[in-house]
Amino acid sequence: MATDQAALLLRRQLAELNKSPVEGFSAGLIDDDDLFKWEVLVIGPQETIYEGGFFKAHLNFPKDYPQRPPKMKFISEIWHPNIHADGEVCISILHEPGEDKYGYERAEERWLPVHTVETIMLSVISMLADPNDSSPANVDAAKQWRESRSEFKKRVKRCVRKSQENL
Repeated sequence: MATDQAALLLRRQLAELNKSPVEGFSAGLIDDDDLFKWEVLVIGPQETIYEGGFFKAHLNFPKDYPQRPPKMKFISEIWHPNIHADGEVCISILHEPGEDKYGYERAEERWLPVHTVETIMLSVISMLADPNDSSPANVDAAKQWRESRSEFKKRVKRCVRKSQENL
């Protein structure tokens, strides 16, 4: 039953995004037969060091979506304090609902069933523009962001160029 409801909701969200695209990303199914696996293309936000980039990522939705959040993983190479070296995105709204056992995040910052693909993607785009280096997923990127901004920017520019070549 939960799987049917999740599929219905995902179908509705996909139709809405196709009908009224949101600036900054596009989304679609990886395989037309699987509503639970999406590919998104994140366009590097203007006036940021990611500008001009086209970064592919996958969203994998659990069968009990929207009660639990999807997992998001960049397929394109991307250098960012809040993205693990393997591409997995680490932001509050993609964390399981409820209290944070480490006390870093408030429950309302974490996943809530009202979130949609659109709100997730807008949060990711915002994260690209404004990294949170106090809670990094990629410690090396966070250290470089804090200590050598020019080297950080060079590394990001390489990722942007690579993303343009791999379109």
